[in-house]
Amino acid sequence: MTRTQRRRLLLVGGLFVGLAAAAALALTAFSQNLLYFYQPSEIVAGKVPTDTRFRIGGLVENGSVQRASDDLVVRFSLADCEDSVPVRFRGTLPDLFREGQGIVAYGKIDHDGRFIADEVLAKHDENYMSPDVADAMKDDQGVSCMPTNMRASR
Repeated sequence: MTRTQRRRLLLVGGLFVGLAAAAALALTAFSQNLLYFYQPSEIVAGKVPTDTRFRIGGLVENGSVQRASDDLVVRFSLADCEDSVPVRFRGTLPDLFREGQGIVAYGKIDHDGRFIADEVLAKHDENYMSPDVADAMKDDQGVSCMPTNMRASR
């Protein structure tokens, strides 16, 4: 092997190693930014890791909204067809937030099984619900268990 061939081989090998390192860094950064969607029944079943940020969707249970009078903390329960999860949110809720409303919340589950939301999104009109939330509101047979006036149109 001549000196020129050795240089080319080292250059090609270096480029290959650099490309592999860049791809590994990109995949690592991508996997850290994934935001999974879970249903309340999956959280109650313990299928969700604690201290991991994810989305949860469902209906705000009637009679579950509790607002503190001296700060912006709101507590409510978010339910699907099977179970409900207590949610705590500090901040200003969307104008469309109300009991019986389909919402998606972003946050983490704490060690007590309560979801600590850092963002709450409400549906934007009466005819639309996020497909993730609509799927979460179906029972095992695929039949929707949400009120008929809130059925999603796809």
